[in-house]
Amino acid sequence: MTQDEPTQPIVPSTPPPRMPPPSWVPPTVQSPPHQWAPPPPPPAPRHVVPRGRVPGWIWPLVCGLALVVGIAGGAIGGLVYEQVRDDGSGTVLSGLAGVDTVTEAPLPDDNGSIEAVAARLLPSTVQISAEYQGQKGGATGSGFVLDRQGHVITNNHVVEDADSDDGPIEVVDEDGNRYDAEVVGRSAVYDLAVLSVPDARGLVPAALGSSQALRVGEGVVAIGSPLGLSSTVTAGIVSALHRPVTTGSTGDDSSYINAVQTDAAINPGNSGGPLVNLRGQVVGVNSAIATTGGTASGESGNIGVGFAIPIEQVRITADQILRTGKAEYPVIGAKVKTGSQVDGDGAEIDSVLPDTPAEDAGLEKGDVIVEVDGDRVTDGIALIVAIRAHQPGEQVDFTVLRDGDQRTITLTLGSETG
Repeated sequence: MTQDEPTQPIVPSTPPPRMPPPSWVPPTVQSPPHQWAPPPPPPAPRHVVPRGRVPGWIWPLVCGLALVVGIAGGAIGGLVYEQVRDDGSGTVLSGLAGVDTVTEAPLPDDNGSIEAVAARLLPSTVQISAEYQGQKGGATGSGFVLDRQGHVITNNHVVEDADSDDGPIEVVDEDGNRYDAEVVGRSAVYDLAVLSVPDARGLVPAALGSSQALRVGEGVVAIGSPLGLSSTVTAGIVSALHRPVTTGSTGDDSSYINAVQTDAAINPGNSGGPLVNLRGQVVGVNSAIATTGGTASGESGNIGVGFAIPIEQVRITADQILRTGKAEYPVIGAKVKTGSQVDGDGAEIDSVLPDTPAEDAGLEKGDVIVEVDGDRVTDGIALIVAIRAHQPGEQVDFTVLRDGDQRTITLTLGSETG
């Protein structure tokens, strides 16, 4: 700074004075509530699931799974009920199709060992003891395990008296274990019965074979409890096939069978036990023996002529009994002569009942039936057996001799229960 420049005093700056607030402020204008809303939040990205919410695609999946589970549960429940009803009757809604049977042969085709057959079948064969009229062991026979549900096959004549008097029935296995049994159903006509043994479900079912595949001279084994001697095995051959016999007393036409004849030793107590081929399959149910006075279900001993119900008939009757507790058999509604009157030239009609298939088809008293579906008929017993080889509702052709003329009469078989 030079001397000729005037000096200026330094004056501190002061802030401008504050203006007083205005005495009047215009009011704030607000929109009515219905005309204003806060702005919506931005939408969430599609790949992000908002917390606390379930994606919409989950519900169809849950419903579908619930439907599948419901159907599966219903099917399983239905299957359980289908197998064996809970009413204690032992019946099965779908018959043999609803139980676990065995058909595969346990032994090879070339097996020739009786020992091997016995080893396979003895665990499946049981002794049956029935009590009636206050006496235990009043009826003693044999049987075999049909399936894994605890059903046992035996003869009707083994259990019919105990069943009619509601007597207890016991089944004894190879090891001597005893189980209570009850009759599911029985057929006097075919001399068969099905027992239910719920506590014996662990027993091994016997394999079911075919009697139609048998040949005369083929080896067979009979297993049972003859004279009360359990787990007895005898062996022999097939002596004849399609042998019409009765399992009742002589002249009793209530039970005729188209039997497999064998010379394997069969004695009282063998009734109901299995007749087995050398592959270890049941081909028949031992039911009767020949005596010097005729054929009987078992009063005297073996003379080398025994008879078994073919397994095919056992399957049919067991299936019916398992379904309903009863068995049906075919009838024509006519009576035929049996016994000493026959001469081997056919079955003579003794009478025709009204409103029956025989009357509807035109059969008459005195007609002689010589063939059924082309198979020769020699007498009344052969005719009964031939008819019972069919099922109710089937159409059958009868070749009939009437007044020296031969004609064919077709009729539809009726049915009865028994």
